[in-house]
Amino acid sequence: MIKDVIIKKLNKYNDERGWLTEIWREDESGYEPVMSYISQTKPGVVRGPHEHKYQSDCFVFIGPGSFELYLWDKREDSQSKGEHIKIKVGEDDPTMVIVPPGVVHGYKCVSDIPGWCINLPNKLYKGKDKQEEIDEIRWEIDKNSPYKIN
Repeated sequence: MIKDVIIKKLNKYNDERGWLTEIWREDESGYEPVMSYISQTKPGVVRGPHEHKYQSDCFVFIGPGSFELYLWDKREDSQSKGEHIKIKVGEDDPTMVIVPPGVVHGYKCVSDIPGWCINLPNKLYKGKDKQEEIDEIRWEIDKNSPYKIN
């Protein structure tokens, strides 16, 4: 495990109408999202790896599609500095993951169909009115990056 990363397996409650899954509750984590978005990733496509200096991400992988999620702890003051994990998430493994600043992260769609990811970050993209610098260190554009997603 990586310190401060929260991984929560999600339950799908099924009935004759379909299913429902709770993805975030204020009374469970103390985490406070400020925006949300959904992205679609085509089969075989990788997003990341990158990291944030100030922002935490709250990823929700519920389907459709499946992913391999990669996390690397590069925080100097972390008890789990240097740790790396890879987990399967998505339609067959519905999961919510909160990734704190300083943890490099990325994912790859490993299903035959496009996968969806919901994100509920705790900082606004580019700040209020999109007037600030983007809080992102994009390791995927560094050819010498130690963070690789296969």
